[in-house]
Amino acid sequence: MKIIVILAFVAILASLGSALFFLVTDRSQSRRTVKALAWRVGLSLTLFLLLMGGYYLGLIPGKIS
Repeated sequence: MKIIVILAFVAILASLGSALFFLVTDRSQSRRTVKALAWRVGLSLTLFLLLMGGYYLGLIPGKIS
């Protein structure tokens, strides 16, 4: 589960970085920035649902001891 969460964070950061790159480099009416940010939102929502499901199923402990 930890590896999946780390990979999701890396994918979210990569999408955010690509959106920044497209924002800086694209001078035309390109929609690549919007698509990259939409991917970031989708990945973030997926990660949130994955974490909630993992907690519900007991894969993630509720208390750290």
